[in-house]
Amino acid sequence: MTKLKKVLEPTGRRSRAVRSAARCAKFSFPVPPSSLPLPSFIRNIYTPKILSLKLYASLILSHLIYSSFRRLPHLKFLLLSSDFPLNLRSTDLLGTKVKMAVEITEFLLAAQSADTKVRTEAEGRLRQFQEQNLPGFLLSLSLELSNDNKPLGSRRLAGIVLKNSLDAKDATTKEHLLQRWVSNDISFRSQIKGLLLNTLGSSVSEAGHTAAQVIAKIASIEIPRKEWPELITSLLQNMTQQDKPASLKQATLESLGYVCEEISHNDLVQDEVNSVLTAVVQGMNVTEQSSVRLAAATALYNALDFAQTNFENEMERNYIMKVVCETAMAKEADIRKAAFECLVSIASTYYEVLEPYMQTLFELTANAVKGDEENVALQAIEFWSSICDEEIELQDFETGETGDSYPHSRFIEKALSSLVPMLLETLLKQDEDQDQEDGIWNLSMAGGTCLGLVARTVGDSIVPLVMPFVQENISKPDWRAREAATYAFGSILEGPSVEKLSPMVLSALDFLLNTMGDQNSHVKDTTAWTLSRIFELLHSPGTGFSVVTPANLPRIIGVLLESIKDSPHVAEKVCGAIYYLAQGYEGFETGSSVLSPYLADIITSLIATAERTDANDSKLRSAAYETLNEVVRCSNLPETSQIITQLLPVIMSKLGQTIDLQILSSDDREKQGDLQALLCGVLQVIIQKLSSTDETKPIIFQAADQIMVLFLKVFACRSSTVHEEAMLAIGALAYATGSEFAKYMLEFYKYLEMGLQNFEEYQVCTISVGVVGDICRALDDKMLPFCDNIMSLLLKDLSSGDLHRSVKPPIFSCFGDVALAIGEHFEKYVPYAMPMMQGAAEVCAQIDVNDEEMVEYGNQLKRSIFEAYSGILQGFKNSKAELMLPHAPHLLKFIEVVVKDANRDESVVRAAVAVLGDLADALGSNVKTLFKDLAFCSELLGECLQSEDEQLKETATWTQGMIGRVFSVCG
Repeated sequence: MTKLKKVLEPTGRRSRAVRSAARCAKFSFPVPPSSLPLPSFIRNIYTPKILSLKLYASLILSHLIYSSFRRLPHLKFLLLSSDFPLNLRSTDLLGTKVKMAVEITEFLLAAQSADTKVRTEAEGRLRQFQEQNLPGFLLSLSLELSNDNKPLGSRRLAGIVLKNSLDAKDATTKEHLLQRWVSNDISFRSQIKGLLLNTLGSSVSEAGHTAAQVIAKIASIEIPRKEWPELITSLLQNMTQQDKPASLKQATLESLGYVCEEISHNDLVQDEVNSVLTAVVQGMNVTEQSSVRLAAATALYNALDFAQTNFENEMERNYIMKVVCETAMAKEADIRKAAFECLVSIASTYYEVLEPYMQTLFELTANAVKGDEENVALQAIEFWSSICDEEIELQDFETGETGDSYPHSRFIEKALSSLVPMLLETLLKQDEDQDQEDGIWNLSMAGGTCLGLVARTVGDSIVPLVMPFVQENISKPDWRAREAATYAFGSILEGPSVEKLSPMVLSALDFLLNTMGDQNSHVKDTTAWTLSRIFELLHSPGTGFSVVTPANLPRIIGVLLESIKDSPHVAEKVCGAIYYLAQGYEGFETGSSVLSPYLADIITSLIATAERTDANDSKLRSAAYETLNEVVRCSNLPETSQIITQLLPVIMSKLGQTIDLQILSSDDREKQGDLQALLCGVLQVIIQKLSSTDETKPIIFQAADQIMVLFLKVFACRSSTVHEEAMLAIGALAYATGSEFAKYMLEFYKYLEMGLQNFEEYQVCTISVGVVGDICRALDDKMLPFCDNIMSLLLKDLSSGDLHRSVKPPIFSCFGDVALAIGEHFEKYVPYAMPMMQGAAEVCAQIDVNDEEMVEYGNQLKRSIFEAYSGILQGFKNSKAELMLPHAPHLLKFIEVVVKDANRDESVVRAAVAVLGDLADALGSNVKTLFKDLAFCSELLGECLQSEDEQLKETATWTQGMIGRVFSVCG
C-alpha cells in the first residue's frame, strides 16, 4: 500500500533474470504437384498444399546436384554462391542432411498481413519449413536479414524469428533450443555467424541492431561452451580498424553490450574484458558520432559487471570514471541519461571505491536534478537511491558472523545537509494527473522514494531537515505545496525511532484527518497514503506503541469511512489505511479488541466500495476486497463471530450472481473472472476464520454443501484466475470439513485433475498440488480411491520437460502427504517415487552456486525431498517400514551433502534434522549400523541444539532422542 513506490530500472538494460524472448515461431511449406516425382528427402518437407513450380524446381535441382556431386565436385561452389539462380544457398552434400536456403521473403511479408487468412497461411508454411528442415530455415532467415536489397519488414521479422529460435523465457524451452542449436555441425553454425557479423555493417541500422541481438543469443550458448572464441576479436576489429562507418561501430557496440548482458563475467578472460572496456570507453569519446556514443554508453552499462579487476586498479578506474562523468555532460539528453545509468550501476557494484569521486558525482547529480530533462534527472535521483540501498544493507551486515567489517563510507550522512533540500525541491514538481494514472513515474515520486530511503539510512538525523519544509508548506494556498509537505512527512516515517517520531505524529494526526476534507484530490490522495503509513509503522497496540487510542479511534474510523466515498484513487488509499489499522489489532483472540464495535460498519463500507460503478476503472474493487479479507482475518472472533457469520451468505450470494452474468465478449469474461477470484478469496478467509474454533466450525459444516456447489459452478466458467482462487478456497474448505469432504470428491476430482495437468498456467498447477495435500490431510485413507490417478499425474508432472520447475518441489512434498494419508498402501508407488526423489537429489548437487535464483530453487527442492521422505517414513512406520531400508543409505548421504553446503538455509536444515529423526523412528534398530559411523549427525545435532531458532532446537532434541533410542534398544 505504499504510494506508487517503484524501483526505477534503467531502460538501457534488460533484466538478466527475465529474458524477453517470445516463443519460438514455427512455420510451414506447401506440396508440389502430385504428378511430378519427388526424391524421398524432398518428400519430407511438404504438406498437402500447392508448391510453387519455382520452389519445386529448386528442390529437384538440389536433388540432382546431390546425386551427381561425386562426379561433379566443381558444382559445390554454386551452392555457396549468393548468385545461385534458384535461391539455394548451402548444402552439406557429403552428409545425410541437406541444408538449403530458400526464398522466404513473400512468406515473411505475408505473415505480417492484416488479412487473417493470408497471415495464418503464411505462418503455417513457414512453421512447417522450420519443423522439417531447421538448418535450411535458419540459413534462409540469416540470408534474409543480411540482404540489404530485401524489404525492411521481411528482414525485421527474419531477425525476430531467428532470435526466438535460439532463446526463450521458459527454462525448459530455452534448454531445448540450446541443444537444438549445438546439434548443428560447426561449419553450418559458422556460416550463420558469419552472415550475422556481416550484417552489423548493413546500411540499414535496424538490420544491424537486430543482428547484434541475435549474435548475443548465439554467444550466450557458445561462449560458455568455449565454441566461439574469436567473437570478441572479430567485434573489436570493427572498432579498431580505420575508416569504419559509424553505423558499423554502433551495431558492434550494441553487440558487445548485448553479449555482456547475456553471458557471465566468468566466461571472458581478463584480456578480453580489457579489450571490450577499451573499445567501449573509446566509443564514448566526444569525437565520436552521437549514435556511437549512445551505443557505447549502453554497452558499458552491460559490461560493468565484468570490470571488477579494472575497478580495483586506480588508474583504470580513474579513466573509466572520467569518461563516464564527461559523458554525463554530453549535449544529447539520451547520452546523458545512459551515462547516469552507468553511474547508478557503479554505485551498486563498486560502492567501496567511490570516495574520491563523490564530490564530482554530487555536483553532476544536483545539476541534473535541478535543471536537466526529466528522464535524465530521474537517473540522477536513482544514483542516490542506489547509494542508500547499499548503505542500508551495510548497516544490516556491518559486522558479519566471522567478525569481518565491511567498508561503510556513510556518503548519505556526509551529503545529508545538501541532499535533503535537493530532494525536497523535487516534491514540488508534481504532474496534474499523477494520481489518476497507474504506472506513472515522475520527479516528485522519485524524490519522495529517495527521501524515504535516506530516512531509513540516517534515521533520526533526517527529521530536523524535513520538518521545517513540512511546516512551511502544509497550509499554503497552492495545492502543490500542501501535497509536497504531506508527502515529505509520510516519506520519513520509516527509519527514525519511535521516540523521535511519536510526538510529531501524535500532534499531526488530527491535522491529517482534517486534511482528508481538502478541496484538492491530490492532497487527499497523499494524506490517505500518509495515514496508511502511520498505521502500518506506528500502530502496534499488542506489542508496543500506537498513535491510535480509544479516544481518537472513533474520529479515525469516522473520517476513513467518509473518505472511502471519495474519488476512486483516494478511496483506494483509504482502503490501505483501513487495512493497516485492522492489522494492528491482530492477536486479540483472548482479550477485547477496541475495533470490534466498528467492524459491522467497516465491512458494510468496504462491500459498498467494492460495488461502486466507478470501481471497474481502477484497482479500487481489488483494494476493497483485500482490505475486507484483512479486517476479517484480524478480527476478534469471540466478539465478532455473529458479524462474520452474517457476512458468509452475503458473499456467497454475490458469488452466485456472477455465475449468471451475461457474457458477450472476452472483456466480459475477464471481468467476471476477476470478480469471482476476489469473492473466492473472501470466502477462503471466512472459512479459515470460522473453522479456527470449535464453537464456530459448525457454521462452515452447515454451509459447506452450498459453498461447494458455488465453487463447482465457478470452475465451470473455466477462468484460470478463478481456478486459482477457487482451488485455494477449496483447500480451506477441505481442512475445515475434514473427512466430510469425501462426499465432494467425485464431482470435484475432474477439476483437480485439470489443475494438475495445467502446465501452461503453472501457478494453477502449483496450487492444485497444494490442494491435494490439503485433501490428503483431511481425508486420510478415504483418499485411497483417487490415489492411483493422482500419483500418475504427479509422476507425469515431474517427468515433463514442459512444466515450470517451480511446481516440482511441491510435488515431492505432496508425495509425503499422500503417503501419510494412505499409510502402507503407498507401497505400490515406491518403485516410481524413489527414483524421482533420488534423481532430484542429484540435481541439487549440480546447482550453480553463483546463481542466486538457482540456489533458492535448490533449497526448495532439498526441503521438499526431505518432506517427501518424512511423510513416507511416517506412513510406513507401523507396518512395512522395512520397505524404506534399501533407500536409507542414499537418504543419509543426501543429508550429509546438504548439511555441508554453505548455501543451505535454516528451513532446509530443519527438514534434514526432522527426516533424520523420522528415519531412526521408523526403522529403529535396522539402521544402527548406518548411524554408527556418521560423525556428521552428531555435529549437525550439536550445532542445531545451540541454535537461537527454538523450533530447530526442539526438532534436534527430538531427533537426538530417536537416534539414542535406536542404540539403547540394541544395547
